[in-house]
Amino acid sequence: MNTHDNNTAKSDMCDVECYNEEIVKKVRPKVQQMPKIDAIFKALSNPTRLKVAYALTVEDELCVCDVANIIESSNATASHHLRTLKEQHIATIRRDGKRVFYTLADEHVYQFVRIALAHAAEEVTV
Repeated sequence: MNTHDNNTAKSDMCDVECYNEEIVKKVRPKVQQMPKIDAIFKALSNPTRLKVAYALTVEDELCVCDVANIIESSNATASHHLRTLKEQHIATIRRDGKRVFYTLADEHVYQFVRIALAHAAEEVTV
């Protein structure tokens, strides 16, 4: 590593062990007790599932076959991704005869996807 790289690496690190122990003692237990949301982020980290979730923000309810057409996949692939979203409580299912429809689980999921989209659209300046 050259000197420039070494200085850059150190510029984003603290030179002290702990700045505010009181805050650390207050926040650490809360972080350790928070609900396990990692599964939600993992499910939505898949680009195809994120596209499916986004499609469900555009239309309130979609049939599996329509999702397959939207993401340009087979019904089996679309069903697999929708099932994963259902298992993580991101989407819900409704059966109507031979058709299966999915919707987002609730307004929180809708907002989560929309906020992520808005954030991604922002220009980031460093």
